[in-house]
Amino acid sequence: MSANTSWLLLPQRRNAADYNMALDEALLQSVSILGCPVLRFYGWLEPSATFGYAQRYVEIEKLTLLRPLVRRPTGGGLVPHDADWTYSLVFPPNHFWYRFKAVESYRRAHEWIKDAFAKTNVATTLSPSSQKEIPGQCFIGAEKDDVLWHGRKIAGAAQRRTRDGLLIQGSVQPPPIGPERDQWETAMCEVAQTNYSVEWQMMPANGKLEELTNELRLRKYSQTSYNHKR
Repeated sequence: MSANTSWLLLPQRRNAADYNMALDEALLQSVSILGCPVLRFYGWLEPSATFGYAQRYVEIEKLTLLRPLVRRPTGGGLVPHDADWTYSLVFPPNHFWYRFKAVESYRRAHEWIKDAFAKTNVATTLSPSSQKEIPGQCFIGAEKDDVLWHGRKIAGAAQRRTRDGLLIQGSVQPPPIGPERDQWETAMCEVAQTNYSVEWQMMPANGKLEELTNELRLRKYSQTSYNHKR
């Protein structure tokens, strides 16, 4: 990352699953207008699960009892959301992260997470290759460059690149011995400042973004017709 780069930070809030997915898509659609990358931390009002936009609902619903079960705007497999730490990264098309191949943006996001854990004295590694997985389930096995703790996957991500920008949605299943969530989030921001010269700005209230989020939630992510469409 170049020096003196301004990014927007959207602090953690717990929301309903359909709202979380709607806000991430709204950020993707709006990031060019916002003019700089966004890092968003978020949580969940209730245990729920999300699954990749290309997956078949009739297959995914058999793999978890968690409800609501909401289709993501990104790819990837089934992700349970209960005690996990979720985040999203959104980049406008004029940012160099947007120009990365998918494997490179995936690796860089997970290197960032690994460095943040190291800052809290938790040693993790990136998976050197794909490990055996159960089809459709994100945290059984591992993809290349997923974050591992003692050989077990603790962080994965999914991406979507459109003309509007690049969206990375990630989930961290925190190790049993490690930092509190706020400590890890602080470490994520400090790593970006130290390693990548990011200058953080708190994201101000944005009425148009909220309006778009609510529209997407109402007509898309809360609708059975969308979540069951494949």
